[in-house]
Order: sequence, then structure tokens, then C-alpha cells
Amino acid sequence: MTSPAEHRVRHPHRTVRRHALLSGLGALGLTGAALVGGSTLPAAEAATWPSPSGSQAVSSTISVSGTRDGGMVRYYGSGNLAGDGQEEGQDPIFKLAAGATLKNVIIGAPGADGIHCEGNCTLQNVWWEDVGEDAATFRGGNGTVATVSGGGARKAADKVFQHNGGGTVNISNFAVSEFKTFYRSCGDCSTQYTRKVNLSNIEVTGTGSTARIAGINTNRSDVATLRGITILNDSSRKVVPCQKYNNTTAVGTGPDSTNCLYSSSDITYR
Repeated sequence: MTSPAEHRVRHPHRTVRRHALLSGLGALGLTGAALVGGSTLPAAEAATWPSPSGSQAVSSTISVSGTRDGGMVRYYGSGNLAGDGQEEGQDPIFKLAAGATLKNVIIGAPGADGIHCEGNCTLQNVWWEDVGEDAATFRGGNGTVATVSGGGARKAADKVFQHNGGGTVNISNFAVSEFKTFYRSCGDCSTQYTRKVNLSNIEVTGTGSTARIAGINTNRSDVATLRGITILNDSSRKVVPCQKYNNTTAVGTGPDSTNCLYSSSDITYR
């Protein structure tokens, strides 16, 4: 479920800059070649967007069970999956069965509704060049765990990761730019849950307008834990690390001891 989208902002292609991250945090978004080859970049290297090894149009959702290695191919929607707006009910490019892993994939434009996880799932080194309705939606029930490791997303007119089901979402070593909300615990789903999200080693690029890293429902006892967040290009502090809601009504921001677990030392501005 999504809230009404604001106007999509598009920017011309540009080379993503490299810069040093906090000592000891490790490489942020590793290049596709580095992960495919089993090696990693030095700890001082920042996110580098990968070049696709090829492109494949997708006209109907690809179902994944077990492990699928995309080999850094760019997948993009065509036909019924050619949407790139915020219309509700779009189908995803990939649909992951419970326990599935999708790795080394680039999702291009149109991106439709990205990826759906139906239960426990792992997304490893997945990159969204232009987020459609959402980059990924987590739909499993209570007790499920979704893991996002490596990769990046940009050009999200609204949300990047949408948590409609229950359980926990763990996101680490990820780069995000040009977005409104990075993670959102659903505020208006027909079935609601208490949800948890753990965000670690996240590189966030500010856009000059208000953006939220985590949006959680305090009335549902959601918990967001933020560690090692680096925010770039945000001298006016318009990026909100943790936005609190009662379902869809914003009720405050900032760290506390119950719902938004982080301190000033967990957020670095550059």
C-alpha cells in the first residue's frame, strides 16, 4: 500500500562520486563485478553503480524459488509491466517465494513494482536504477525475516522499501538517493503487524527536500534501529532519520528508547 506520490523528480545520468566512509564500516555498495567475483572493494571505497552485463525485457512476473543469480543483467518492464508510476496494484518484476534469494541484478526502467517477497527472502547486490511504485515489498507474516545486503536505489518518487507483512527487515551496505521514504512500515494495510527494521551502513544522499530514512508506526509498537548512517549533501538537515506515525498520521521524529533506536553518533553528515 502506498500513500499518494509526489511529483517524480528526474535528473540526467551522472557519475556517482566516490568518497571515504567511516572507518571500520566496510565498503558500502559494492560493485557488481566485485560481488560476482567473490571479492570486495577496500573499506574506504563508497558506492559505485555497476554497469549491466546485458538487458532483458520482462513482460510477466518472474517467479523465484531457491537462488537466482542474475549475473548483473538489467531487467526492465515491458507490456503489462511497463509502468513506472505510483499506481496501486502493479505487478512486480520478480516475485520471491518463501526462502528465496535474488542476487546480482539490476532493475531498470520501467521498474513496475520491483520485487515482492512472500516470506523469508534475501536480496543481495540488487540495484534499482529508477524505482517504480516501490523497489521491494515485504509481504510475509509474523516471524519472517527479509535481508537486503548491498546494492542501491535511486529516483524513487515515493518509497523504496515497503513493509506490508510482519517480521523483521534487515538492510545493510546500501546506497539511496532521490527518494521520499527509504523504509516504510505500512500504515493502512488491511492486516496490520508490529514490525522491526534494522538499518546499518546506509549511504543517503539528500535531495534538498524533506526525505525520511525510516517511517514506523509507534501505535503498532514498531522498532527501527539505525547504525552507521552517512548522509551526504544535506547541510540544512532535511533528511529525517526516523519518522513516527500513528498509522498514517505523523506524530514526531527523533531518537527515543522505544521505537526509534539510534543516537547522534549513529548519523554522520558529509
